[in-house]
Amino acid sequence: MTVTDTRPEPPMVAAEREQLAGFLDFLRGTVVMKAEGLTDEQARRPLVPSGLTTIAGLVSHLTYVEQYWFGVVFDGKPDAWTDRFKTDPDAEFTEGMTTPLPELIENYTQECARSRAVSAKFDLDATAKRNGEPVNLRWVLIHMIEETGRHAGHLDLLRELLDGSTGE
Repeated sequence: MTVTDTRPEPPMVAAEREQLAGFLDFLRGTVVMKAEGLTDEQARRPLVPSGLTTIAGLVSHLTYVEQYWFGVVFDGKPDAWTDRFKTDPDAEFTEGMTTPLPELIENYTQECARSRAVSAKFDLDATAKRNGEPVNLRWVLIHMIEETGRHAGHLDLLRELLDGSTGE
């Protein structure tokens, strides 16, 4: 299957914030690109021994990570997942096993938009508390580039195993 690449290219010359946001948005676009066009069955098919590492599980996990770092840590919203984690420590992955893929992608896209809006309200040096420890927005953006990039790599391999689609 041919996948259309509509990811925004990060700026090669820009201020720090624009480059961080640009790389994160490129990786977010990669997540969507690797998940689009699959059936729910394909997106939920376990291809590695962990079983949780499915395309649907990873998109669901990344949605949670966006919500946590930007919504909970920086915007001060309550963590809606706290109770679910008490009974299922992998809830953000297992959620993907019952939610239709188009809904997972839409939820991820919306959460990324909320994350951008929260991020825009703060300076890179602005701090928030996570588990009582200070963390600045710069660290969160770098962490999200790392987290999203790592899982985009997983998605790339899973997608190739599913239907042969390759590409960065």
